[in-house]
Amino acid sequence: MTLTETPAMDGVTEAINATAVDRIALGEPDWLRDFRTGAWEVYESTPMPTTRLEEWRYTDLKKKLDLGALRLSDSEPAPDDRSAWPERLLTTMDEDRAASGHIVIIDGHIVHTAVDPELAAQGVILRSLHGAADDHPELVREHLGSAVPAEDGKFAALNAALWGEGIFLYVPPRVLLDLPIRVTRWVNESSTAYFTRVLLVADRESQVSYVDEIVSDDFDAQTLNSTAIEVVARDGAQVQYVAVQRMGRGGFYQSVQRTLAGRDSTIDTLNVALGGSVTRVDLNARLDGPGANSDMLGLYFGDGDQHFDFNTSQDHVEPNTSSDLLYKGALDGHSHSVFRGIIRVHPGAQRTDAYQTNRNLLLSPGARADSLPNLEIEADDVKCSHGATVGELDAEAKFYLMSRGLDRIQAERLVVLGFLGEVLSRLPLGGVIEKVTRVIEEKLAQHV
Repeated sequence: MTLTETPAMDGVTEAINATAVDRIALGEPDWLRDFRTGAWEVYESTPMPTTRLEEWRYTDLKKKLDLGALRLSDSEPAPDDRSAWPERLLTTMDEDRAASGHIVIIDGHIVHTAVDPELAAQGVILRSLHGAADDHPELVREHLGSAVPAEDGKFAALNAALWGEGIFLYVPPRVLLDLPIRVTRWVNESSTAYFTRVLLVADRESQVSYVDEIVSDDFDAQTLNSTAIEVVARDGAQVQYVAVQRMGRGGFYQSVQRTLAGRDSTIDTLNVALGGSVTRVDLNARLDGPGANSDMLGLYFGDGDQHFDFNTSQDHVEPNTSSDLLYKGALDGHSHSVFRGIIRVHPGAQRTDAYQTNRNLLLSPGARADSLPNLEIEADDVKCSHGATVGELDAEAKFYLMSRGLDRIQAERLVVLGFLGEVLSRLPLGGVIEKVTRVIEEKLAQHV
């Protein structure tokens, strides 16, 4: 089967399929063409997820996503000129702190790339995935698809076949980045499907933080942003990965994230979901080497009819590994959150230390949270626990604050910010806390 054949009925429109064929023909190396072709075959042979699957029980794609109504972007790349960029994109960037490197993506096109010259001289690579596939094929070919293979599911296969723009970041052994790499994305076209990919490789004993933010206005019709994130930390490396989703209404944000942690390495992740109409994040942390550690943090705030679905897994493969997951959310209006998490301790992974916590705060009678934490343990010398809570605003805390002179709105604001602030305090990257806090305050201002 080739990419030019008609896709499955539950697949993508003919326009997207044809565009994918055209793009693949544009001078990509044979191995990458084969990668895409194989992924498309997996996509066509893989059924679309339904609510009969446990992982999708609370997110009905028949009601929430119409792939057949979407097209790929046909926009021309914007110039590398700030004066031509959208005002809100510029505001978002101006709120950031200093960075070791920066990439700007507008409507699926990388329009600006910058990296500290001293870091580039030390071998740090920050560039488009297409460019890296040409200039550093040995690195890209070794790792592309190693963490997120097409066989991971319908959306993983679709992304592997159709990603149009990607980011490659490589940090050489023992190179330390004191400031984060920042990526700012702007999407503007309604009825469009954007497919992007990130490949981050931190070599032995290196250190890097990566902050990826997506922003948009509201859309007239549904728009899909599909992204696949592959994070590889070799022995002793330290990686922080942060995703901040601030899409407008009508946005469907779908992300498959996989982290591979080698011996004595640390990979910490933070997913912040504030915008869009539907958010689906599939996150797996695989601890492949003894001494590996991963903190997995998540924060979400919903209002209106927003829908958030987080599907997480912590795979402890080797002994003496640790992981700690904390996802917290506040829900207003008729918003709905789903958290599904599992800790898997593989045979032989003795002395595993793993925790999983999901806490939800309901701010209105119409809000709903479903939480499903799980354990799957196949070793006998472990420390593992999980927990979940769903509750309303603490009336005593609110009464105490009001008795000290605050009005109801001020008191609720402090309680909610205090509840969610625990997550941000554990990964305090400059600029992220301020942005997230401001958006939460704006949402709280609409709470009555």
